[in-house]
Amino acid sequence: MFDGATLVYKYDGSFEGLMCCVFASYEHKEIPLDILPPEGQPGLFDILKTIETDHQKAQRVYDSIPIRISLEAQELVKLGFLTCTPQKERLIFLFLRLGYKVGGKVMGMLTDDNVHALQKAVRNLTCESHRYKGFVRFSIYNEALVAMIEPENFVLPLLAYHFSNRYPNEVFMIFDKTHKAALIHQAGRVEILDIEDWELPEPDEEEVEYRRLWQQFYKTIAIESRDNPRCRMNFMPKRFWKHLTEFYPEQKVKAHPIPGEQARLLGGSS
Repeated sequence: MFDGATLVYKYDGSFEGLMCCVFASYEHKEIPLDILPPEGQPGLFDILKTIETDHQKAQRVYDSIPIRISLEAQELVKLGFLTCTPQKERLIFLFLRLGYKVGGKVMGMLTDDNVHALQKAVRNLTCESHRYKGFVRFSIYNEALVAMIEPENFVLPLLAYHFSNRYPNEVFMIFDKTHKAALIHQAGRVEILDIEDWELPEPDEEEVEYRRLWQQFYKTIAIESRDNPRCRMNFMPKRFWKHLTEFYPEQKVKAHPIPGEQARLLGGSS
C-alpha cells in the first residue's frame, strides 16, 4: 500500500491515460499527490507509480461522468485536458472525485479552488480558440493553404470544425508551433498529426503580392483618427501579431518549395 502523502502517478500524456489514472485511484483506494505527464519529474522522496493506458478502463471512466455528474462536467473535463494550466491533470482528477461525491452541483461550486481553477482554465482555452478563428492567416504553398500559430493552449481540436466548414473544398494545414502538431484538411477529411519540427518556407512572388495587397487593404480601411493602440491590444494581444499578415514587413523573396514530407501531407510533389 502506497503512502498517499508521497504517491505520484505517471501516465503517457493522453486523455485516455488520464482517465486510467482516475480508474486506478478508485481500484487501489489511493489518492496520488500529483499526476505527471511523460516529461514530468517526481520529487526526491516521491513514490512513482506508472499507470498503463487501458482503453476499456478509460472508456468506463469517461462514460461514467455524464451518468454520475453531468454532460457539462464531461465537456469541462475534455476541454480542461486541452488547456495549458499547470497541473491540469491533478485539477481534473480532484474535480472528478468531488463530482462523484456531490453530482452535478459540482459545476457551481466555484468556492472550491480546484473547480474554480479548472473552469478558469477552460474559459482561457475557449477565449483563445475564438480569437484564432479570426487571427489565422493562410498563405498559399503548392496550391494548399498553410498557416502557423503559437497558442498557449492546444486549440487545434476547437478550430477543426470552424475551418473545415469554412473551407470545405480546400487543402489546408494549420501548424501549431507550440505543441508541435498540425491540423490537416484534405479531401473532406481532418486529422491532427504530430510534426516535430517545421518552419514556413519562403513565399513565392505571387504570395508576396497577395500579402502586399492585403497590407494595402488593411491600411486603406484604417481610420487614423480612431487609432487606439490600447484598445487594439485588448482584443488582439501582441503575442498574436507575429503571424498576422498585416504586420509582416515588406518582402522581396523568391520561391522556396515545401520540403518533401510536408509537401506530401499537403498533396504537393516531394
